[in-house]
Amino acid sequence: MIQLVYKIRHYLEKRGFYVSSRLADKLGMRAKSVRLFFIYVSFATLGVGFAIYLTLAFWLKLKDLVYTKRSSVFDL
Repeated sequence: MIQLVYKIRHYLEKRGFYVSSRLADKLGMRAKSVRLFFIYVSFATLGVGFAIYLTLAFWLKLKDLVYTKRSSVFDL
């Protein structure tokens, strides 16, 4: 059971913080500050901050899928 929790934690730490990093780059802030903001908002609003984080993650993933750079015209 504990190993499962560590595997989930490792997966989220490796792939789950791209939202904070990308948002921090866009705003010109440190990623740590953005992560702390999401944590504080989640505690203050009983999980709404986490829902916002997941919505942003979905939106950024969708944006990446739509706006991928193609190397040539023939990659369509």
